[in-house]
Amino acid sequence: MLTRPAGTRRRPRPLWVRSLGYWAFQYKRTWRSSLTSSFLYPVLYLAAMGVGLGTLVDHHVHSVGGVSYLSFVGPGVLAATAMQVGTNESTYPVMGAIKWIRTYLAMLATPLRVIDVLVGHLAWMVLRLVLTSAIFLAVLAAFGVARSPEAVLALPAAVLGGTAFAAPITAFSATQEKDANFSVIYRFVLIPLFLFSGTFFPVTRLPGWLQPVAEVTPLYHAVALCRTLVLGQAPGWPALGHAAYLVALTVVGVAAATRAFRRRLVV
Repeated sequence: MLTRPAGTRRRPRPLWVRSLGYWAFQYKRTWRSSLTSSFLYPVLYLAAMGVGLGTLVDHHVHSVGGVSYLSFVGPGVLAATAMQVGTNESTYPVMGAIKWIRTYLAMLATPLRVIDVLVGHLAWMVLRLVLTSAIFLAVLAAFGVARSPEAVLALPAAVLGGTAFAAPITAFSATQEKDANFSVIYRFVLIPLFLFSGTFFPVTRLPGWLQPVAEVTPLYHAVALCRTLVLGQAPGWPALGHAAYLVALTVVGVAAATRAFRRRLVV
């Protein structure tokens, strides 16, 4: 048996890992249904939109963006799913941990600091995005969409896209007293982005005045980046620009969330 040399100490784990551990422990109650839906949703989406509708589109149009409709829509739905997961994890769970269940306050009664509470929860959101995006990418491969070696890079791209939503929305959720505004986010932000950010058709098909609006949305950049990588198109400066946009939005969101958490949780 290996023994630790005398005089050495085990390096303590960062405190935010304890916050992460709480959310992972909570997930033990729902992981079976979560994994089932993570497999089922992409299969149904790709079968209905990519294969079902895609057969009609390919018959009449022959290709969308130079590829079959299944290959076009698959990476887009991957990015949109990451957006939805990031939003789901950063709305009600955050507000509940502050106002209803008061999980954050219980954590702050321990040696954890506000930044540890926040980073641990954001780390959990990233893990959820990794799990969901990896499953979706595996389904894309099963449908024959993800064929290039670059497709593996679509996993961090999708996670980055989801985090670009999760971080700013976490900051927003930390300021709310009621959950009514969450419905506004879902109805007037997520759904329009889902429909008009290049997920199901090129943004060039939008009216001229609406195209620049679509191109400044985070989902547009996530969709474009995931599509480039899944389809094996040579990533160049545009791909780096998409990634930089998402990174910048994530950094701004984390900074805003840190400020909102300190204002809300520090008495």
